[in-house]
Amino acid sequence: MKLQGKIALVTGAGRGIGRGIALELAKEGADVVIHYRSSEQQAIETSETIRSMGGKALLIRADLSDFKQIGGMMEAIREQWGGVDILVNNSAIDPTYDFFEVTEERWDQVLDTNLKGAFFCAQACARDMIKKGEGKIIFISSVHGNTTMPKYSAYAASKGGINAMTRQLALDLAKFNIQVNAIAPGATDVEKFHEDPAHDPAAIGAQIPLGRIGYPDDVAKVVAFFASSDANFVTGQVLTVDGGSSTRFFLKS
Repeated sequence: MKLQGKIALVTGAGRGIGRGIALELAKEGADVVIHYRSSEQQAIETSETIRSMGGKALLIRADLSDFKQIGGMMEAIREQWGGVDILVNNSAIDPTYDFFEVTEERWDQVLDTNLKGAFFCAQACARDMIKKGEGKIIFISSVHGNTTMPKYSAYAASKGGINAMTRQLALDLAKFNIQVNAIAPGATDVEKFHEDPAHDPAAIGAQIPLGRIGYPDDVAKVVAFFASSDANFVTGQVLTVDGGSSTRFFLKS
């Protein structure tokens, strides 16, 4: 197990990609802080699954768009487990609005959660990592940071910001032996899509060069690599995990 003895904070770990990441890091030996905002029952189930595997899980609720709640979360982690070795900034919201329907309130909601929250989580965790002499910060970005679709203006802006922030923090934190990287998933089959009767994983997969939709495990295994000592000389990178979708140029007939 490559992460034995490490403490990992995974934001938005109750379901979807975050849940997959939390479980994968636990499999690799990490003690995992399960952060959630609204998915309490799913977060409880994630923590129980980790414990059933023989791992350790700590459950913490916080709204990451609120700077004070980030501070409270970090204080709770330090009191119970000490500092964090690995941060996976996964928590995000992705509402879709027509360009002219994006209000200031909607814009702030997306950017405060996806970008501001991620930055200040990184800042808080980096203080712990500096004391330890090493650390890993991993952002979950999106293909929308580079190639996007209609109605994703705020979300795409937030993920483009994540990509730039990854490079910047990698530069700022290199002297402290902290590696900062990001993963940009493509279409991924997560729980929220299953509520849509029109969701068709097979149809989506048929449009992807590798012939299938992505799954949380596809992202989680890359996170585990970035979190391990195998990636000690890798920093400032945004790795796309999309089955080859971004290699194609699409034209509608």
